[in-house]
Amino acid sequence: MSKQEGEGCVRKRKTDVQKSEDGINPDSHVLAAFKVFQQELDTKHDKHERLVKISRDVTIESKRTIFLLHRVTSVPDVEEILNEADVKLDGVRQKIGQIAEELRGEDLHQFHRAFTPGIQEYVEAVSFHHFIKHRTLISLEEINARLVFMRDEQKTKGDGEVMWPGPCVLTFQVTPTDYLLGVADLTGELMRMCITSVGNGDMDTPFQLSTFLREIHDGFSYIGNTGPYEVSKKLHTLRQSLGKVEDACYTLHVRGSEIPKHMLADVFSSRAAHLDPDDTMA
Repeated sequence: MSKQEGEGCVRKRKTDVQKSEDGINPDSHVLAAFKVFQQELDTKHDKHERLVKISRDVTIESKRTIFLLHRVTSVPDVEEILNEADVKLDGVRQKIGQIAEELRGEDLHQFHRAFTPGIQEYVEAVSFHHFIKHRTLISLEEINARLVFMRDEQKTKGDGEVMWPGPCVLTFQVTPTDYLLGVADLTGELMRMCITSVGNGDMDTPFQLSTFLREIHDGFSYIGNTGPYEVSKKLHTLRQSLGKVEDACYTLHVRGSEIPKHMLADVFSSRAAHLDPDDTMA
């Protein structure tokens, strides 16, 4: 076969393929199946994007609550700050209720990466609020007990399909991993609170925080490398926060009588101003 004849055969084959593609039967079962797959993937991607947006809102509002709670070291009326933080946390919980609506009838683990940053930030905020109020660590059960939502109205999808016909109860369960990661981030806020308290002349709070952080550190040490990988990565930052708090307590205990209180406050205020932003906002 000559070269020209071979090229002609190739062209002919390509033309035949092109005709077969242009002549696809729209009623083909294969084509119909792929259209179903396309719709399912589009629906999943849209839900994922909505969850990411809600998670961002949860993160932003939780951070604002944490910033607000740090003011308790410098204001005379702590209850007013706690009540204002309660209102903000209620708003955050309503956002989490939207996540619960999106996850109704879905596998949580398929979309977990979309909303886990916001949930971790919420755990950090609510545990910080609970510590300031009760000087204890909030449990996972207590957090989940507040994430129960009552929906009275009828809920429909975009195409008009009814998702649930009447009143129903939605729940959202924070996973143990998200809880541990949120508590690990809490230690950075407690370290910042310790330094700020000394800067404001409060000499008792650092020792309370030191004891509390030591207990958290012991708990994480029991987990060690047997827990989730993300949790083990936080242990180094936790140790850094504990070390800074213990250093502050050491200075207060050993040199507190040597340095006048107002000068000691200036020393720790200067130290707080030079803290690593990544440590203070962990």
